[in-house]
Amino acid sequence: MRDCIVIGAGHAGVEAAMAMAHAGKDTVLVTIKLEHIAKMPCNPSIGGPAKGVVVREIDALGGVMPKIADKTALQFKMLNTTKGPGVWNMRVQSDKLEYSKTMADLCMHTDHLEVMEDVVDGIVCEEKRFKAVKTRDHGLIEARCCIMTTGTYMDSMVMISSDTRSEGPDGDKTTKDLSQSLRDLGIRLFRLKTGTPQRVLTSSIDFSKTKYEPGASEFLAFSEETRPEDVRPVEDQVPCYLTYTTPKTLAIIRENLNRSSMYSGVVKGVGPRYCPSIEDKVVRFADKERHQLFLEPESLSLDTTYIQGFSTSMPRDVQEEMVHSLIGLENAKIVKYAYAIEYDAIDPLQVKPSLELKEIDSLFIGGQILGTSGYEEAAGLGLMAGINARRKLDGLDPLILKRDESYIGVMIDDLVTKGTNEPYRLLTSRAEYRLLLRHDNADQRLIRYGYENGLICKERYEKYLKKMEDIAKLKEYLKDARIEKESGVNTYLERLGFENERGSHNLYELLKRPGVELEDLFDLMGVEYDKAIARQVGIEVKYEGYIAKARKEADRMVKMDNVKLPEDADYLHIDNLALEARAKLDKVRPASLGQASRISGINPSDIQVLAIWLKQRKGELHGES
Repeated sequence: MRDCIVIGAGHAGVEAAMAMAHAGKDTVLVTIKLEHIAKMPCNPSIGGPAKGVVVREIDALGGVMPKIADKTALQFKMLNTTKGPGVWNMRVQSDKLEYSKTMADLCMHTDHLEVMEDVVDGIVCEEKRFKAVKTRDHGLIEARCCIMTTGTYMDSMVMISSDTRSEGPDGDKTTKDLSQSLRDLGIRLFRLKTGTPQRVLTSSIDFSKTKYEPGASEFLAFSEETRPEDVRPVEDQVPCYLTYTTPKTLAIIRENLNRSSMYSGVVKGVGPRYCPSIEDKVVRFADKERHQLFLEPESLSLDTTYIQGFSTSMPRDVQEEMVHSLIGLENAKIVKYAYAIEYDAIDPLQVKPSLELKEIDSLFIGGQILGTSGYEEAAGLGLMAGINARRKLDGLDPLILKRDESYIGVMIDDLVTKGTNEPYRLLTSRAEYRLLLRHDNADQRLIRYGYENGLICKERYEKYLKKMEDIAKLKEYLKDARIEKESGVNTYLERLGFENERGSHNLYELLKRPGVELEDLFDLMGVEYDKAIARQVGIEVKYEGYIAKARKEADRMVKMDNVKLPEDADYLHIDNLALEARAKLDKVRPASLGQASRISGINPSDIQVLAIWLKQRKGELHGES
């Protein structure tokens, strides 16, 4: 018998399988096609707003996406650098073919991991406990646990206007039997929808009419282990381009709305609110004169460009008109038409914070099947499902990331507490304490978990501890050090808008001023410094007051999260609880008082009643003993 079966080898499945295998668990990863491991069926990129921080968190936990994303990137870029560090996010333009090939090679050569090409059509359980999966070619495969990461492949339907086909992305196989098997087990499913834009021949685009979008001018990387020699040099990075829709584009879309799958009634599932189709944008933002589109290369091995922001389910003839109405794409040749895809997903309210199903022991869920969208969200969920499945096999308590510890924790808590009726997408605005969840401090928040779970090696962890020592020493130095006006500091301050001041300046206090950078002060002093350490300290000192305030607020939430609720609580019969609160608490069955407080429709008065009930219950239990 295997230790674990992972169903689906997308971004979630790969992380889940690698986490299990690296922990020494005998794991089989089942995929419909070997060449589609870690495939990028939609945008050829990793990272972006909030998502970039998730990739950094995956690195701190010991996942594989960050290193492969660095290694196969065509372009690196840091977003939102004109704003505060709470919203800084990295994004890479990926070589989609190289990313998939590199990830597949890693899976094929990892100890304790077998990759199997097959289709899973059913889940077998005994007494509400997972036992085995049914496959088309290999029959019944038994295991101690299972992680489902089927993405958009369960009973999926591809739609181009009224042309509908029962298939997965890019014509892959789909399975209706697996969906039915889950329903037979009492699991609630619901329909979701997403889509993808056209791919056009790069050589057919007139880039002279578009805006040039270069990558970063300095070394960037998702993984702390990536070195400059591991990535594409700055001077060799591949540019992207920016273009716009025209009035003609919008007119074509409006004239043909009734031919779109979404507006003709073909689509039954709910689409992503934060990544809508172009026809949805035109309807929802009717007063907007134009919409920006990014032209992104897919691979150095392909002569194709991805039109980011132009997702649609219009018929092929209308898509031709739409593409040719864009600036710079008047003569573009479409290689692959855009389409919408609808699929089955699992209602996340049925899942514990550990990502194990509440009603079926040892069956874990991760990735897009849980109602999310995006490679990064999927990878984060897959990694956590893998960590917790392994911990369950070893008789350990699950690892539950808190909302003040990671965006991954925010995402999981949102899903299992509030649920979703649309593809969930992480945004910086979803995190109450985003100043604590920064791009630069992912290792400080999470690396200890990666180390404790055997996914971070001792050498890397010791290097991290040394880094923290260096940060502490630099802070102490800044508190004692002073810079004299003769060093040119007053001229520097005047340039930033501060008045000429007499005497010397304390570095720690000086650094708190707007616009003052530690690197500049060290240059004025002629001090040699580690750039990464100086940048980290600069952020922590400059935003010290705001960080302390956020930490204080987060600690109050953590106290509530530490108040655990019993699994057998009979919420329907707790006196003085509002009827709506009883129903929602019974449906979600929160793990803690903190989680209960975040359920939609639960009021502070309900939490107060719950706290009193919990205190009374504990007193009764204590009295019985």
